[in-house]
Amino acid sequence: MRRTRLAAAVLSAVALTTPGIPTAQAAPAPVAAAAGSAHAVRLPFVAVVTPVPRSYRPKMIGVSWKPGCPVAIDDLRIVTMTYRGFDGRVHLGRLMVNRDVARSVVRSFRAMYAADFPIRRMELIESYDASDDASMAADNTSAFNCRPITGTTDRFSIHSYGRAIDINTVENPYVKGTAVLPPAGRDFLDRTDVRPGMIVKGDVTYGAWTAEGFGWGGDYVSLKDYQHFEYPPS
Repeated sequence: MRRTRLAAAVLSAVALTTPGIPTAQAAPAPVAAAAGSAHAVRLPFVAVVTPVPRSYRPKMIGVSWKPGCPVAIDDLRIVTMTYRGFDGRVHLGRLMVNRDVARSVVRSFRAMYAADFPIRRMELIESYDASDDASMAADNTSAFNCRPITGTTDRFSIHSYGRAIDINTVENPYVKGTAVLPPAGRDFLDRTDVRPGMIVKGDVTYGAWTAEGFGWGGDYVSLKDYQHFEYPPS
């Protein structure tokens, strides 16, 4: 109970004091720093879901959100949560998602956290000027970004609705023909050589998201989008 209160207090303080600056801007500093090593204090998973603050919206408009996008900013939510890093420590991250899937997103990441699934970083897409290529190259786990489907110019990606999540983009690349995005993902094309942060069919990550009704890009036939889970709009 004491650890839960500690984690909740830290996370709530961060959520309340950062309406204008994504977590990423301040590093990814371990949540457990105030209490010593995360190995010594095993913090529980904690998540806070909040509306997009008015002070943050100017960072989005004309960048990740533009007039004509299929979701209103009022319908988006920021999920601030703990995650396990590749360094074995607990960090704070943020995702922006549609309010309709926020609870499902929290449940899925809770299951991943419990299984010690590592995440490289979790930063809002505005930290990369809404560049999907830059975010993927940084191995960033992200969600909302009003943009076309990869390889198209006239169809909105499910990310544009806040209903898609890309997880550990280097370890789980987008593959179509000879194209691999990000290019560093070529080191992870052998999906039988399962290493930390990779997603394979039937594992805890796959099970957590599909149990919530999300489809996995690794199941696609014409291409493979191993990083991608989506909940199509009705």
